[in-house]
Amino acid sequence: MRPDCRADAARPAPHNKLSEWERAVIVDLCNEPRYRSRPPAYIVADQADRGRYIASESTFYRVLRDYDQNHHRGRHKAPQGKRPPTTHVADAPNRLWSWDVSWLPGPACGTWWYLYLIVDVFSRKIVGHEVHAAETGELASELIEKAHWREHLAAKDTPLILHSDNGSPMKAATFLHKLYDLGITPSRSRPRVSNDNAYSEALFRTLKYRPGFPSKGFATLEQAREWMLAFVHWYNEEHRHSALNYVTPAQHHSGEATWILANRRATYERARDVHPERWPGAIRDFSLPVSVALNPQTLANC
Repeated sequence: MRPDCRADAARPAPHNKLSEWERAVIVDLCNEPRYRSRPPAYIVADQADRGRYIASESTFYRVLRDYDQNHHRGRHKAPQGKRPPTTHVADAPNRLWSWDVSWLPGPACGTWWYLYLIVDVFSRKIVGHEVHAAETGELASELIEKAHWREHLAAKDTPLILHSDNGSPMKAATFLHKLYDLGITPSRSRPRVSNDNAYSEALFRTLKYRPGFPSKGFATLEQAREWMLAFVHWYNEEHRHSALNYVTPAQHHSGEATWILANRRATYERARDVHPERWPGAIRDFSLPVSVALNPQTLANC
């Protein structure tokens, strides 16, 4: 996609542009004692009542900004733009994990079971999950420690980043202390921005739209746990992920996907050799992403 360079394009001055004298009149008027504490909308209305029209409210604002006379006033904090999201890049499994807690419907309206879910951003494999009746930092600490052991990360001594949103378990002192003990670097989304944790949110959507998901609720905690065990097995071992060129997350996580896709490519090449007339172009691309970015930065350079 080509970058948007319209902001840098040379533009001719509009034919109806205010003269410097007219702009000076606006500034002088706004600095009169009677109008010093008034907004442009008040000034324009008051001048119209006196039978005088100089310019619109938006023009007043624009001229005052050009003269550096339009500033925030009041005791409350001035509106600020959102800071850019934190960016992380993973080029191998167990470099960047994303996790979150989702609510699974319980046996009655307003009751919930809490699903703790950790996914490897690079391979898309679910590396840890549990379902509990509560949402606490202690349960999150146990989950991350089990996933850390299961992936044998203590022996590998590889750096790992764990990204999450700003929920209470993610910010619990018990959970953060466990991360530091395991050598895991915590990372969090911007407040009230769910897109910053897109991999976990997308996985929850896949889970809750999976055929057989009991939308009317899980009768018991054990039923919810059993359903999740079946889902995780399907997702990791059987589900051919479209973002992974239709290999399973478990195959990509273990490195098995490399020779699977190489064998798939060889099959296509043999088919092309038999009937080259049926292949006007190159065969399908069977490569996998070299790296995966969480909240990738967009380049605005032209």
